[in-house]
Amino acid sequence: MTYHIQFEGVNKHYGAYHALKDIELGIPKGTFVALVGPSGCGKSTLLRSLAGLEKISSGTLTIAGETMNNVPPRKRDLAMVFQSYALYPHMTVEENLTYSLRIRGVAKAEAKKAAEEVAATTGLSELLGRYPRELSGGQRQRVAMSRAIIRHPKAFLFDEPLSNLDAALRVQMRKEIRALHDRLGATSVYVTHDQIEAMTMADHVVVMRAGIIEQQGPPLELYDRPVNRFVAGFIGSPAMNFVSARIGEGGGSLVLELGGPQSIAVETGLPEGRAVTVGLRPEHLRLVADDEALLKFSVETVESTGSSTYLAAEGAEDFNLVVNGRTEVRPGDVVGVGFDLAQLHLFDAQTGERLPFESR
Repeated sequence: MTYHIQFEGVNKHYGAYHALKDIELGIPKGTFVALVGPSGCGKSTLLRSLAGLEKISSGTLTIAGETMNNVPPRKRDLAMVFQSYALYPHMTVEENLTYSLRIRGVAKAEAKKAAEEVAATTGLSELLGRYPRELSGGQRQRVAMSRAIIRHPKAFLFDEPLSNLDAALRVQMRKEIRALHDRLGATSVYVTHDQIEAMTMADHVVVMRAGIIEQQGPPLELYDRPVNRFVAGFIGSPAMNFVSARIGEGGGSLVLELGGPQSIAVETGLPEGRAVTVGLRPEHLRLVADDEALLKFSVETVESTGSSTYLAAEGAEDFNLVVNGRTEVRPGDVVGVGFDLAQLHLFDAQTGERLPFESR
C-alpha cells in the first residue's frame, strides 16, 4: 500500500529521554487518524515531529512520497489547528482567513473570494467582519479550522482542538470536524487524550504509551480485541473491569477473586494454576436470576444518571455493571451477573498481554 504519510523506524530523543521509540505508522490519503493515550505518552511529540516543529533523531518521515526529515515546517504544506486557536486578535475573521494567502502573494480579491467560500462551508459567513474577542469558543475553533482549510494543505493536524470547550460543544464540534474531513476528502491526524473522541471520529486509532505504539487499527477492532491490558483499560467507557483469577482444574474453569473465589466453567486451553487477569466490560454484564448467574457480588454503591444505572461491587477494585434505565437494586443487595463468555478477555497476570482464548 502507498501511504500519504509514513513514519518508518522513527525515534526522538531529548538528551537521555527517549520520547518516541521505533514508530511505524502509515496513513493512507483521505484517512482520519487519532493519536490517543495518557499525558506524556508521546502523541503530541509525534504530531509535532510530523509538523516539523520537532526534529526526529532517527528513522524516516515521508509525506506524499517525499522524505521530510530535514524539511522546515513552512515547506511541508501541512495545516495545524491548536487548542488555543492561535488567532490574530487584531484581525477580523476574514483577515485571519486570508492572512496566509496574502503573505504568499495572492491577490486581495482572490483571497477574499476564497475566504467567503470557506466561510460558507464552515458556517462563518455572517461573522467575517467580527474580531476573535467577539466570538464564542466554538466560533473561534471554526475560524481556526477555516484558516487551515483555505490553504488546501496536504494534511490537517489537530492538537487537542476541543479541550478548551464545554462538554456539549465538544460533542457538536467533533461532528463538525468529522463532517468537514469527509466533505474535503482530507487526510487528518488528530491528537486527543479523550478516547471517546478517538473512537467516534477516527477511521484508524493509534494507542500510545511511553513513546511506543501499543496498538493501532479500526476503533472497534481495538475495542473488541485489545492486545494487552493497557489498551483494554484505555479504550471503552466506562473502563473495562479487571479481576484477578487463576486457571482451575484441568484448564476447564476460571477461578475469579470477586469478593471471594468464584468459579466459571469454561475450557481455557491453559495450564492449571496459571495466574491470569479476567477482563469484562461493564456494558456486557447483565443482572440475572441466581440460577442463571455466572458471578455474584454484593453491591457497594448505586449511581443513576436517569438513562443508565451504575452498580459497583463491594470488596473489588473498580468492578462495575451498567444497567440501561433504572433498577430497584440497593447498596448491600447481592446480585447475580450473567454475560456472554465470548465477551470475556484474558490477560497474562504478569505481562498484561492478551492470552489466546476462545470460549468453548
